[in-house]
Order: sequence, then structure tokens, then C-alpha cells
Amino acid sequence: MEFPFEKRKYEIIKRAEEKTNPAWGKAPEQRTIQELLEYGVIILNKSQGPTSHQAVDTVKKILNLDKAGHSGTLDPNVTGVLVIALGKATRVVEVLLTGGKEYICLMHLHTPVDEDLIKKTFKDYMGKIEQMPPKKSAVKRQLRTREIYYLDILEMNGQDVLFKVGCEAGTYIRTLCVDLGKKLNSRGHMQELVRSRVCTFTDQEWISLHDLKDASEDYKEGNETSLKKILLPFERAVAHIPKIWISDFAVDSIAHGAFLSVPGIIKLHSDIEVGDRVALLSLKGELIGIGQAKMNSQNMFKQEKGIAVGETKVFIEPGVYPKYKKNEGKDTV
Repeated sequence: MEFPFEKRKYEIIKRAEEKTNPAWGKAPEQRTIQELLEYGVIILNKSQGPTSHQAVDTVKKILNLDKAGHSGTLDPNVTGVLVIALGKATRVVEVLLTGGKEYICLMHLHTPVDEDLIKKTFKDYMGKIEQMPPKKSAVKRQLRTREIYYLDILEMNGQDVLFKVGCEAGTYIRTLCVDLGKKLNSRGHMQELVRSRVCTFTDQEWISLHDLKDASEDYKEGNETSLKKILLPFERAVAHIPKIWISDFAVDSIAHGAFLSVPGIIKLHSDIEVGDRVALLSLKGELIGIGQAKMNSQNMFKQEKGIAVGETKVFIEPGVYPKYKKNEGKDTV
């Protein structure tokens, strides 16, 4: 049971030698609580009842934040993984849409259906499908193509089918149940739904609002251990996309809006293709930005000049790393 990005295997190719200066920037795992509140994410187990927006508002209130955002709406009656980005990290959640989502669903069939037919229908339903958004959907009601990565029956009990589905973001599981019911010459509806995974974030690391409240109170009393475990570096959000590690001397130019040129690359993932969305990391592992590859890995490694990554969504502030100077001997950007 894999998402598409898990089928792509990368190796790290070293293009140049450089050691990062510890005086500049900071490794994600070394961030303080206050820094993580600006550049962190939490994996919330949203309970039944509140909307995703209400859940985010509660998180903001507990952590005394002005800004936070989530990775994809869960209906009020749906529970499960809600990735919430904090502070300046909110701009990273969009990249999670390319990673895939997983749900555990209990579907009820209105008439008895042969179990072998259910198994065959589920097996045949993987791949590209067309869906019509529900009437209450926020998007325009027109057929949309989505991909089902895997669709596994976990249990069948009479007219109830418990299944796990991995799918492209934007797939409507309620509609999936209706469409499966039609394929089975019956009627189907979604009884219960839990989101168990968003990209690389799973139900193995989710926390409740109660957990967050307790950890926040502990932090106010001088114990940061629990909160430090809950606040994850926002770099986790780009775990599924290929990466390029850049020179210390290239970071500030990228922070000011420059494109990344080949001399600024220290190491990179293999098998990057033109057009791929890539994460630019410092040698300490900080997320500098997310951009679109203008070269493949082979050309980034072999060529001596040229633009490797075009327009970039930048996350690091100017001045964290020093400005490039010619006498440093590095023509990085």
C-alpha cells in the first residue's frame, strides 16, 4: 500500500564539498519552542463535531498564535489526521496536496451483496476514476478525475464493509461509497470515516487537543518536554518531494528572490526531472524554499552554469545567512 511518491527511489549525489558554518542558521531539530511555533507543524486527531477551521482556531488559542492553517478540510462528523502548520509555516501546507491521503471507511450497503462480487468490484476500482462532487461541496459540480492508489477491504460483516483507501487529494469518500454501491447494483453510503494519513503524517503520531492543552500548560510551568515532542519541524512537510542541498553562500540570494543556479548546489537527489517540484535545503537541513526544477539531476550534476531551479516560494528570512561576496571564491547564484 504505497502512495506514488513512495515508488520513486532517490539517491543523494554529491556535487561539491562544503561544510556549513554553525554560526549561520540552525538545524531544525535544534529549534526552540518559540521558533517551532513559527516554523512547526502539529498532527492533530480531529474529533467529531468541530469543523477543521474551528479545530485550527482552538489550536491558535491554546498556543497563543495569530496564524495557523490546515492541510485539507475534514467534515465535522469525520475524524482523524489534520496537519496544522503554525506561524510562517502555513505556506507549506499546499505542498501536501501532492502527497496523497488515506482513510478508513465503514460503508453500509442497503441490500445484501455477494462477498466475492464486493471483492472483485473493489479490486477493479483502483486507478483513475471520475467523481461528481457532492451537492454541498464548495467546488463547482462537474466531473473530476481522481486516482485511487489502493482500496483494501479490512472486514465484511453482513451489509457493512470496512475498507482502507489511499487516494489523490480531493477525492470524495462519501461519493466513492455511493458509486461503489451503484457498481454493486445496490445503494451504498458512508457511515463512518477516519483520515489515517496525510502524505507522510500518520495516525501513529497524532495528538488530541487535550494533549496539546496539557503540553502547553506544562510549558508555561517550565517543562517543555511534551510540547517539544508535539511541535514538529515544518521540514517534515516536504519529506515526499525531491531535494537539493545548497551552499551557505547561496541561501541569502534565494531569500532575496534569486533563482538557484548550478554552482550553488552542493548535493541533490537523483532522478529529478524537469518540472518536478523540489525542496531547497540548507546543509543544516533547513527548508529554504520550494521551486520548480529547470534541469534534470544529470544536468545539475554535470553542468557548470545555468538555472537549476526557477521561481521559488521562500521560507527563510534574508540575513539569516551572509550575503555572497566574490572574495569567498564561490559563484553560487
